[in-house]
Amino acid sequence: MIKYALICDHAHEFESWFATSASFEEQAKRGFVACPVCQSVRVERAIMAPNVARTDRSARRVDTAAPAVETATPSPDTAPIALMGEKEIAFRQMLVALHEHVAQTAEHVGPRFADEALKIHHGESDSRPIYGQATAEDARMLQEEGVDFMPLPRLPGAGH
Repeated sequence: MIKYALICDHAHEFESWFATSASFEEQAKRGFVACPVCQSVRVERAIMAPNVARTDRSARRVDTAAPAVETATPSPDTAPIALMGEKEIAFRQMLVALHEHVAQTAEHVGPRFADEALKIHHGESDSRPIYGQATAEDARMLQEEGVDFMPLPRLPGAGH
């Protein structure tokens, strides 16, 4: 397994695991790798500092916390597309079913998602399934608070 630091065309950084480098390339090419913040499928690998074990124990630790990032600016009139096979069509049908299930069983709270999720997490509001919108900053804060949530992938042609 390989862990890649990734970045989308909106400069959201995230990490994901892939079986092989070729597996990442194929999934990204087919639009299966999506940003968990904005669901953009225009994703590329970020430059990562290697994590190398040192043999010199007295040497100072090198700070590798902030990876350098280089991104190519995608053309605004192009988008990644794929001709879907049976598996991809089935996967898309599952995503449509997920969206329908969430819409039918959860309360839409719109841009109040992060605030309401925190209230539920802290017991200040009734526990119930909710969905809505959150910024990247909101998502980071919820993750740090230990709130269990997941981004809903956007569907092609869907405006939400």
